[in-house]
This record gives sequence, C-alpha cells and structure tokens, in this order.
Amino acid sequence: MKITLESLQILDAIDRRGSFAAAAEEVFRVPSALTYSMQKLEGDLGVALFDRSARRAQLTPAGRALLDEGRVLLQAADALECRVKRVATGWETELRIALDVVLDITALFPLIETFYAQMSGTRLRLSHEVLGGSWDALATNRADLVIGVSGDGPPGGGYATHKIGDAEFVFAVAPGHPLAAADQPIAAHELLKHRAVAIADTSRQLSTRSSGLLDGQDVLTVPDVAAKLAAQIAGLGAGFLPRAMAEREAAAGRLVICEVAESKPLIPLYLAWRSRDKGRALRWFQKQLEDATLAGALLRNLAPQH
Repeated sequence: MKITLESLQILDAIDRRGSFAAAAEEVFRVPSALTYSMQKLEGDLGVALFDRSARRAQLTPAGRALLDEGRVLLQAADALECRVKRVATGWETELRIALDVVLDITALFPLIETFYAQMSGTRLRLSHEVLGGSWDALATNRADLVIGVSGDGPPGGGYATHKIGDAEFVFAVAPGHPLAAADQPIAAHELLKHRAVAIADTSRQLSTRSSGLLDGQDVLTVPDVAAKLAAQIAGLGAGFLPRAMAEREAAAGRLVICEVAESKPLIPLYLAWRSRDKGRALRWFQKQLEDATLAGALLRNLAPQH
C-alpha cells in the first residue's frame, strides 16, 4: 500500500504545525526524515502534495484532499486502538441499551456524556422497545441492558433485575370524544364501544403483549408514545397514557382525564440484563442507574403524583 498511517500522521503534523521542522519535533524525527517521507509519498502517488513556491508548508488541492480523508482514517485507527485496549481490560466494544418507549430517553443523555468523558472506547447503541419487546431484546441478544422492563422474564431464567420505580397510567380522551361526557367511572362495556389507541409490541420471538385493551375492541395501533398521544389528542381513539404526560395535556385543554371502573394498577419497572454478562461498561451503567434521582428523571412521565 502506497499510503501508510505513518505518512498520514506526518502530513497531518506538517499541516498543523506549519513547517517540516516544527512537525519533526512533534513526531520525534529529524526534518530530513520527514522531507524524505513526503517526497517518497509524492513519488509513489505521482502527485505533488506541497506547493513548494510558498514560504510556509502549504498543501496543494491534492494534498488537502489526501489529508482530509486521511484524518478520518487516523481517527478510526485511534478509536480502534482504544477499543482493542478496552476489550483487553474487560470493556466492551459496544454496549446496547434498550429503553421502554414510555421512558424519557433525554434523561439518559447526561449520564452518557459522563460515560464518554471517563470511559471512551465503548460504543453505545440506544433503541426503543415496547411491552414484551424489552424482554425479547435480551432473549434475542438485541440488547445488553434494558431499562423499564416489566412483567415476567422469558422462561428458563438467566436474567438479573433491579427495580427503578413504578409507572402510573391514567385513562384520557380528547375533549370532543364521546367518553369525555360519559358517566364516571366508565364501565368496561362502555369502553368497548369506542376505538382504543395502542402501541405495537416490539417482540420478535417471544409472545406479544397488550395492555389496557378489551377483547373485541377496535384498535388503532401506532409505533410510539408520541404517536399515541397525538392520536388521542386528535380524537382518533381513547386509552391509557403516562400520568404526568396526560396531566400536562389536560392542563392545556387538549385531553380530559377520565375515571374508569377498571383502572391500571401501578406497574413496577426494572433494569434487566443477562446475568452471565460481566462487561465493565454494563456494570458501570448498572451502578449509575441505581441512583434514585436518575431513575426518577427517566420515569418523570410515569411516576405517581404526590
């Protein structure tokens, strides 16, 4: 290969430092060695990389193009070296974190910023799951850590959990929806007459789940909680929403919270991970997410109001 990482590092140093002499000090080489390396690279490529009519080391358009693309390679090589070292010391190359769709993902961002500052080298991949999809993500190896999982895990065990809080849901409809004027508490047979809005379970192999739906009820299925909220505000259906979210919309006059005869109980939510997994990034996030303040921020749309 005509272009080497070493030649790209020299080219980068010359451009940043402005001269062969200053770059030589940075890379611990004599200036003549850098001159030879660049002349050889130019000869191998058959292009001029430097404008030698300028007093300062100045790149030609071809040299600039090579350096711009080369810096991408240098950054990738540095990241690869870092990840290899992390793996050797127990740090994962990638940690996949799945959150239940009703959690506030933005509450996780300050923690991720801290992780990047202290533990750079492990890539993070975030995803959303719904209902049984969180357990399914662990069972099918789509995620290493899930936040906000509920209900029983897959048969056979092999999972560890830590409770982070409880979720509270309330029944809400648009002000113009027929149920907004119904006698309360609204009985199940009355709810059955009206379309429900539900988020699709994201399970791929495990059995899918539903929540708050009645047998035989017409259902509008949407992809996420934002779409569910918007559909209910638009009067396309009724259903349960995270309490704090519903109360904000009710205060703005866009929803009406109704009492129903069969309300949802508080739903315990957990962190969950495969018990055999011992990666250091996984353990770091487990420990940080045990903090009650952070858990409260993640659950701020769901937590019971006191």
